Amino acid sequence: MNALEIRGLRKERGSFTLTGLDLTLPGGCIMGLIGENGAGKSTTIRLLLEMIRKDGGEVAFFGREQEEYLASGRHELGVVLDEVGISGCLKAAQVERVMAAAFPNWDSAEFNRLVRKLDIPTDKGFSKLSRGNQMKLGLAVALSHHAKLLILDEATNGLDPVVREEVVELIRDFVSDEEHAVLISSHIVSDLEKICDYIAFLHKGKLLLCEEKDRLSEDYALIHVSAGELAEIEPAAVLGSRITPYGAEAIVRSTAVPEGAEKRKVDIEQLFITMVKEDR
Repeated sequence: MNALEIRGLRKERGSFTLTGLDLTLPGGCIMGLIGENGAGKSTTIRLLLEMIRKDGGEVAFFGREQEEYLASGRHELGVVLDEVGISGCLKAAQVERVMAAAFPNWDSAEFNRLVRKLDIPTDKGFSKLSRGNQMKLGLAVALSHHAKLLILDEATNGLDPVVREEVVELIRDFVSDEEHAVLISSHIVSDLEKICDYIAFLHKGKLLLCEEKDRLSEDYALIHVSAGELAEIEPAAVLGSRITPYGAEAIVRSTAVPEGAEKRKVDIEQLFITMVKEDR
């Protein structure tokens, strides 16, 4: 079963427009929503959670319509936003008591295990914790009420490499259960490249691409050819190119690579930057 289905999702906010977003996240998978600041990642997540009202489109969680699911199944969502949203005066033990009252499936033993595993200080209020420890505490909460779908908005933003790796490990562990799924947004492409099964590129409210991660390196290639050889490639197959005195460098669809051309695999960050430049 698909954990999340989005069809034609639209929202206008001032000068920004999210235009007809279509995404499908199968169960047991992680989808990375990649985009620069202002691309629409946070807007999309807030629309999913009905924190803001959509102007059009449909959303379903685990086969149930958004409104019905959020009314009765919201506890199955583990959510961590860029602003974690825990009261600044609360220490970990107090957070645990508040959440135990809020979630019907709260698991105190799991929360305390994660607090120990992640080495989260228990003697400081939330506002006194480092950015990394705040995010880890938010994740501990999200993972301690038997959620089925994690929704993480910029969960690795501003974290040091060691903490980011801890977060990545938690996400991997969560999705080892095939009934679980994760939607995670970030502009740190390297983090998503490590863990995601699907990659979606957002730019200025428009979906540029959504594809299985492993297929991206099969479907696109970075080539070095002469300017003349580049000119002979079907323009629709060229995502972006750069002419130098030494020839041409381009990212193209693999089916359009000229015979004998020097080619290399393209990484996700290269592909995203190229598509964004081309869209501009």
